[in-house]
Formats: sequence, C-alpha cells, structure tokens
Amino acid sequence: MKLTVLGYLGGYPYKGQGTSSYLLESDGFSLLIDAGSSTLNILQKHIDPLRLDSVILSHYHEDHVADLGVLQYYRQLRGKDKSIPILPIYGHTEDLVGYRRLTLEGVSISMPYEEQQVLDVGPFSIQFLRTVHPVPCFAMRIKEKQTGKNLVYTGDSGYLGELIPFAFQTDVLLADTYLFAGKEKHPAHLTAKETGEIARLAQVKQVVLSHLPQDGDLQVLKKQTEKEVTNIPVRLASESMIVEW
Repeated sequence: MKLTVLGYLGGYPYKGQGTSSYLLESDGFSLLIDAGSSTLNILQKHIDPLRLDSVILSHYHEDHVADLGVLQYYRQLRGKDKSIPILPIYGHTEDLVGYRRLTLEGVSISMPYEEQQVLDVGPFSIQFLRTVHPVPCFAMRIKEKQTGKNLVYTGDSGYLGELIPFAFQTDVLLADTYLFAGKEKHPAHLTAKETGEIARLAQVKQVVLSHLPQDGDLQVLKKQTEKEVTNIPVRLASESMIVEW
C-alpha cells in the first residue's frame, strides 16, 4: 500500500498548503480519500486525474471537499474526447445536499456508504466508525484485501474511545491532530496528547499527524504525541509525503 499526502491542513489552506486529501494506491488502483483545497494541483504531480479510480469522503465540510467540483470539471473537460469511466464517489447520505453534489452527469456518480457496512472498493475493504464532530463524519479502516495490510483514517473527530479498538494494531494511523495538548475533550478535533493516547492503547505501528493547525510550532505538536507513545514512529504530514508499507 502506498499513501501520498496531497493536503494536510485543517480548516483552510495557508501559505500555499492545502487541506485534507490523501491518495491511496494498491495493485494499480487509486483511491482518493477526501478532496480538500489544492487537491487537484498536487494530485497532478503524482497521477493523471483521469486515471483516478474512485473517491471516498469522510464528510462534507469544505476543507474536505473543496476541490471535488474542480476534479469533476477536470474529468468532464479533459476527458470528453477520451473513453474514461464514470468516477464513483462514495459518501454518507445523512446530508443529502452534500451527497447529491457527488453526481455530475456523465462524469461521476454518488455511491452511498453506511456506518455498519463493509464496503468493497477495488482492492480495498473499508469499515466505518462515526466520529465526534458537529456534522456526520466517519473514520475509515481501509484494508488491502490480498495482504491484510491496513490504514485507519480518523477523519475529523474529538476524543472517541471507540477509536482504540477500531484502530487496533493498524499499520498506519492517519490522525486528525488539529490541537495542541491542553485542549482535550474538544467537540470536533483531537489534541496531540489524545492522538498519542489512542495510538499507544491501540498498539498501532506508526502515526501520521494530519489536519494540522496553521499556527504554532508543529515540532512541539509532534513531541506532545511522542510523549504518549513508546517506540511508535510519529510523523508530521507534509505535501507529497509518501508512506509505503
């Protein structure tokens, strides 16, 4: 499995860096996880967006879907003289306004997922967990069916004890860590301390901190997570960072 970070900030782009978006690849299949601002520009550095096989969204806040429309337009305008398949875009149906945006006739089609189901997308099997957030949002445990290797993406979430069994022994924990330690029990986002606690109790193999704040020393944020874990590598997400396992 190969994970490429396209955007990693929370809330809004800043100083040329975009918001939450990640490209997951396996066996020639490409899955875009969220589509925050700057997604399309950075995606083009790694693959032709016409070759993208599928998209899945944790929720419909703009910092996670801001580039979805331009991705659809790209495929509509640049793919009109080529034979490219309709792009499936997976999202929950608890916000029908957001969900209906996933379909663009002749370009993309909305595909529903529900919390209790196990979703098959190409080489991946995906499970869901509702998170602590002001709007419906879902964490994902994405497993490579052939090998059993997996990734847990928290989406946006305040502290949630259920993330511990959900992320148990995952190969990579990609965690919303928008807050510095001291702001625990926030209703929308994890702190660095909480991310570290979840990682330690879940016995994950490595942690990638993402959905990062625009202000403050990110090395301090990283150290606050590392303080909570023992012998678990912790990395700060950055544009075009690649994680392979």
